[in-house]
Amino acid sequence: MENDQNSTHVAVIGAGPGGYAAAFMAADLGMKVSLIDTEPNPGGVCLYRGCIPSKALLHVAKVLTDAREAKEWGITFAEPKIDLELLRNGKDSVVQKMTDGLGQLCKARGVSFIRGRASFMDSTTLQITSDRGKERTLQCDFTILAPGSRPATLPDVYLESPRLMNSTAALQLNDIPKNMLIVGGGYIGLELGIVYASLRTQVTVVEMTPSLLPGTDSDLVKILAKRVQTMIHAILLNTKVVDMKEVKGGIRVKFEGPGLKTPEQNFEKVLVCVGRKPNSSGLSLNSTKVEVDKHGFVKVDEQRRTTDPKIFAIGDVAGGPLLAHKATHEGRVAAEVIAGHKVAFEPRAIPAVVFTDPEVAWCGLTESQARQEGRTVKVARFPWGASGRASTLHRSDGMTKIITNPETDQVLGVGIVGPGAGELISEGALAIEMGASAGDVRLTIHPHPTLGETIMESAEMIFGHSTHVYRPKRD
Repeated sequence: MENDQNSTHVAVIGAGPGGYAAAFMAADLGMKVSLIDTEPNPGGVCLYRGCIPSKALLHVAKVLTDAREAKEWGITFAEPKIDLELLRNGKDSVVQKMTDGLGQLCKARGVSFIRGRASFMDSTTLQITSDRGKERTLQCDFTILAPGSRPATLPDVYLESPRLMNSTAALQLNDIPKNMLIVGGGYIGLELGIVYASLRTQVTVVEMTPSLLPGTDSDLVKILAKRVQTMIHAILLNTKVVDMKEVKGGIRVKFEGPGLKTPEQNFEKVLVCVGRKPNSSGLSLNSTKVEVDKHGFVKVDEQRRTTDPKIFAIGDVAGGPLLAHKATHEGRVAAEVIAGHKVAFEPRAIPAVVFTDPEVAWCGLTESQARQEGRTVKVARFPWGASGRASTLHRSDGMTKIITNPETDQVLGVGIVGPGAGELISEGALAIEMGASAGDVRLTIHPHPTLGETIMESAEMIFGHSTHVYRPKRD
């Protein structure tokens, strides 16, 4: 896939969901494209060490959980035997199949894939260094930066130990520890916590804020937290890790927080999930006119242009929600702008999904955001206890809510917690993007019995007419 050509119209640095989407769009628009990454095939962190392997393991976790909970329906399975090597191989085979497929798409589109590490010599010249240290230069008319991000570390605690892991190491699944501490109650920590808990690791989660999933609407988090507490050994909120040291057989962790019964505990493994940092260093951006903020994010406008007219930036390195699908859409916009199209990245809603059990998903305006902005909104919540489909799944603990403009009933936001929330939230995003009203949603016939009906019924509740919940409209 590599070639020795020394010039290209568009160079894309980073072959994750944003980078390869940008490269493919640029090629589809007739441009000569070079896609540069250190991995053997496109895919990026999301495919190699993030979204895809974690979801493969979360599927395994769901299978194990469903088997254990089947006794509620009168079906009892023997305790499962876990072949860790086969489990790892299954996860890795999914990654391999998808990265190989992206490599084939590069060939089919005529995109030159260059394996190496790129840095700027100037705004239109890249130096590319292979993993063997061989260097080459590449002249480019435009560059799209898509180098992604990396796991952040604890700022005040330093320990170098194989027992201290980040999300990348945790996904390798080298072993199943008897117990584990997860530092950070955000989506990465909770997703990996559920994976390891399903494999019978005793998991403790510590979060420095008063709630899991900080920043997410509390009514959604409350339902998730109630179930997570049945799966995870302990959740320590309002609590910080202030010290760690390696001891025989594990890591001794010192906590600081109100009401701690045991301020020091030993764990076989510690997994740190405290956010991510942009990969803006190591690119020699000082050789260009590109500006970064104090956190290392590259400054961009609505067309994803940086402060250097020859360079664009997309995905995690450009800030905003660090989400693969956001990067994909940004990449396509950047390619179209380079092609001369009048487009901009200005979505009304970027859906977010936490793939826990239950899943949590939301898009558009949230209640917490509305409060912070002092906006008056109307909110209707449809409990899944009134959903026939949720009852058949024995999962009536979910909830769907819709947030609207009280004067026009236009849909401003949607939030869902429950199995399959990630699959359901796209309807909410579409409604917001199209400027639909709650009336439009309630008049759209949804099939019965489905979880999708909960979106329709939450819209009906705006008008006090939900079939399965009696809650008259208040004037």
